[in-house]
Parts: sequence; C-alpha cells; structure tokens
Amino acid sequence: MISSKMPLLTIHHKTEYRYDRPVAFGEHRIMLRPRDGHDLRVLSGDLKIVPQPASLRWIHDVFGNSVAIATFDVRAKTLTFDSTATVEHNPAEEFALTADDTAYFYPFLYNDEEFPDLVQFITPQYGDPDGELSAWARGFLDEQGMTPTYNILSGMTHGIREAFTYRKRHEHGTQHPLDTLQTKSGTCRDYALFMIEALRRLGIAARFVSGYLFIPGDRAHGYVGGGSTHAWVQVYLPSAGWIEFDPTNGIIGTRDLVRVAVARDPRQAIPLHGTYVGPADAFVGMNVSINVVSASERTGA
Repeated sequence: MISSKMPLLTIHHKTEYRYDRPVAFGEHRIMLRPRDGHDLRVLSGDLKIVPQPASLRWIHDVFGNSVAIATFDVRAKTLTFDSTATVEHNPAEEFALTADDTAYFYPFLYNDEEFPDLVQFITPQYGDPDGELSAWARGFLDEQGMTPTYNILSGMTHGIREAFTYRKRHEHGTQHPLDTLQTKSGTCRDYALFMIEALRRLGIAARFVSGYLFIPGDRAHGYVGGGSTHAWVQVYLPSAGWIEFDPTNGIIGTRDLVRVAVARDPRQAIPLHGTYVGPADAFVGMNVSINVVSASERTGA
C-alpha cells in the first residue's frame, strides 16, 4: 500500500496556439502524461483540447511513453491543450555502488544478455570529426588507473552546471553537442544531449529524459529551467539500472524531477508537436504556462 504521506505533486501544463484567421489543424501528438515508475505513480490525469478533436487516441510508443494523438475536422483561430496530472512522487535516495558491483570502476562491461538492448543507447548519434567531444569526456578519467564510475557521472553532471551558461534559445530543436561544447551554453535539452553523447563516447549507455522540474520554495533560487518542460539524462549501469542525472541543476537521482518520456534522441520526446493548414503568416504566437506544485502549496498548508 502506498503511504498517504507520500509527497503529492500536481502538474498543470497549458499551451495555446493563436492565428489571425481560422485555420485547419493537422494531426497533433501530445506527450505530457507523467511516466509511472518505482518513484512516481500517476493518480489522475486530464487532457482538455479546444476545439474538441474529431478523434483522440492514446498509444505507447517504442519506448513505452504515453502519447495522445489528436485529429481535427474544424477550423479555428486558437488551439488549446490543457493538461493536469497529479502524481505521488517519492524519490529514492541517491544511488551508491559498492566495490563488488560490476560497474563500480570504469571501464566496465555490460553483460551479453543486456548489451543487444543497450546498443542504441551506447552508439553516438552525432559527429565528432576532430575528437573534441571525446577529449572532453576523457577529461573525467583518472590518468593513473581505473576511475570510479560514480566520479565520472557526478563530475560531468556538476561540471556542466558549473562551467556552462544556461540560456534559452528561440530556435526549434536541440543544438548539436559540439555547438554546446564550443559556446559552453545552451538549454536543458542541449545540456542533456551533450552529456549523453559524451557518455556514449566512453561506451556508457545513456538516454534522453523529458519531464518537469519541481521547484520547492526554499530552493527556487538555485534552479534554472523552471516554468517550462525540463530535460535530463538517464544512465544504465549493471546492477543499478537506469539512474537520473540533471546537468542543468546538478541533481543526481529523481529529487524534484518528474519524468514524462524517455528516448534515444531528443527529437523522439517532443512534448507537443503538430501542424496547421493555412497561410504561413496566419500564425500569431504561442502561449505556454506550466505550474508544478505540491499538495501543501495547493492547499495553502
């Protein structure tokens, strides 16, 4: 039985697209429902779409993420997606490996049974022609011998937070990892992709996570990337499984992180994606509001 004292969080995510004349809408894919796990259980979820879609169906994608697919048969000047979810969130303590664990020291090997399923998360997806990214990743290795794996993962997580400058970008998509390295700046999605590619060049399985950041009142000043969707990294270690690392905020584990989707590449975990049919200049703008609050904040306790 789940304890009634387990922390409750409510996530409200509203996106409104505005046009200067009625337009038709193509298919929209919505990836906003939190992903259940040992530390996270979805208690309720509600998705309101205006205008009402002609059809709305839910699927699980290739990674097991929950995706809603909406189609429309009306024209309108606005299109609104309003999602509310309440979750029980009980992060585990920060993981710790013992000297008996296979992955305690780097380099380590994945076992023959797991390796075929991890290949896609070990293989680099982006080019590194001059070896800059590989060199950056190797900078976290002990030149004198084997390196504790935790030191590599923690070093990268905190190293990005301390040496890079967070900045919002208006361009669509995620920038190339080499751009992040050369400018030492980017968004949370840029940071996550950069760390993933660095780990893959060391032969460590890593994947992209999209979700939300909960900002408790007493730590709000120390976090960046709030007020929007957030992104971080999962790393797979033998005997430990998938472990979360947030290089934007220096978080190890799932404290204050609410998972929505996992993917091999950020392009596979876009929270909301769709098209409209009409003149290119019909689009006026988009308003997004996101709020993640605890039950105590919601009730004013």
